[in-house]
Amino acid sequence: MSKRWLFTLLSLLLIGSFILSACGKATEAPATQAPATEAPTEAATEAPTEAPTEEPPAEPVTIQFFYPVAVDAPIADILKGYIAEFEAENPDINVEPVFSGGYGDTYTAIMTAIDGGAEPPAAAVLLATALYDLVNADAIVPLDGYLDQMEDKDAYLNDFFPAFMENSTYDGHIWSLPFQRSDVVLYYNADLFKEAGLEPPNSWEAWGQAAEALTVRDGDNVTRWGLEYPSGWPYWLFQPLAIGSGQNIVGDSDTEVYFDNPDVIEAVQFYIDLSHKYHAMPEGVQAVWGQAPTDFASGQTAMIVHSSGSLRGILDQADFEVGVMPIPGQEPDTYASVPGGGNIYIFKGAPQEKQDAAWRFITFLTQPKYAADFSINTGYIAVRQSAYDLDAMKAYVEQVPQALATRDALQYAGREFAVQDLGEVRNIFHDYLQKAYNGEMTPEEAMAAAQKEADAALEPFRP
Repeated sequence: MSKRWLFTLLSLLLIGSFILSACGKATEAPATQAPATEAPTEAATEAPTEAPTEEPPAEPVTIQFFYPVAVDAPIADILKGYIAEFEAENPDINVEPVFSGGYGDTYTAIMTAIDGGAEPPAAAVLLATALYDLVNADAIVPLDGYLDQMEDKDAYLNDFFPAFMENSTYDGHIWSLPFQRSDVVLYYNADLFKEAGLEPPNSWEAWGQAAEALTVRDGDNVTRWGLEYPSGWPYWLFQPLAIGSGQNIVGDSDTEVYFDNPDVIEAVQFYIDLSHKYHAMPEGVQAVWGQAPTDFASGQTAMIVHSSGSLRGILDQADFEVGVMPIPGQEPDTYASVPGGGNIYIFKGAPQEKQDAAWRFITFLTQPKYAADFSINTGYIAVRQSAYDLDAMKAYVEQVPQALATRDALQYAGREFAVQDLGEVRNIFHDYLQKAYNGEMTPEEAMAAAQKEADAALEPFRP
């Protein structure tokens, strides 16, 4: 082969290699761009090292809270304020208040819903004396499980006034806690007493005489009664008379009443004597529950027997010194009262999460600071004893000493009337007590008949 041919062959081979190299580079992806079809690397499939984003918070639990508004006080607005504070501290719970009239209206609304298969409210304030009926209806849950989880259970329970816990327990369980509580007291116009040279009464006789002396007549027209004693709903205001006579109408048993006891009969007779012997109050049944505080504050009567829950309204209206004391007993220097008002219950038909939320709301409401605030703003008695050690309460009772008088009346309080089949037994007692008041039967006849019918109603519940 000639040298010239060899040179030509080598040149062609070099040019072909260059062309192939150039074509290969043209089909490569740029070094900075991952191939579109490249499989993810092992590192790319590993779980991220940071915590995953949190789930959106669950919707707040909404509970209904039924509340009776039966006494002239700004209770609805007060409760709404407490609810706002609770929700601010517990954003996972919404509380929907339902203000449903008096205690009877509230009870009827709830039981009608339960009977109709509807979900009841998670919690409600009902009369403490409704306990047996609510338990028998399987409508409420005991609170023991919640209480047992409290580190300060004993201190918590022992801080409630014992008289207010009387109607909270049954069959070894605690079913409710006090909140809107009161007692029966005697309100008297202290200015009129001073003008007449009278001391606050310390016995039935002194009470009757004072009422007689303070009654003012213009001929046959009475311009001021010495006493008004509401008896349209008579059992509660009558109880202090029976206790002051020596025998409460109910004992420790939930199936025993003492309507025909001689001491109870004497108490019925004393009520009648206040109008027939002392001529100091209107005769017969006085259906003036709502009117009596206004009559007293306006000077139309010198004394009324009423709830301590009316204190704030009376003080706001009266332009005289208001005296407050327990009900005078039959014997000198003896006194009596009886607790009243509502406890908070949790309802069995509410879902568990709503029951749990209701318990948190109950423990919030029953804190001493709220017990004190509720008392200050309504006149009801603070249900926690430690509430009276708070600065706000100390300042209040210094200005309103009557608030201590309503509290101190509890030391003379007997057990509030509560038995099995309460509605039926209570109606029996009311019917015959009013017959005695109106002169349709003698006290002995009326109470004997009431005892007989009440025993028949209670017999199915007795062992």
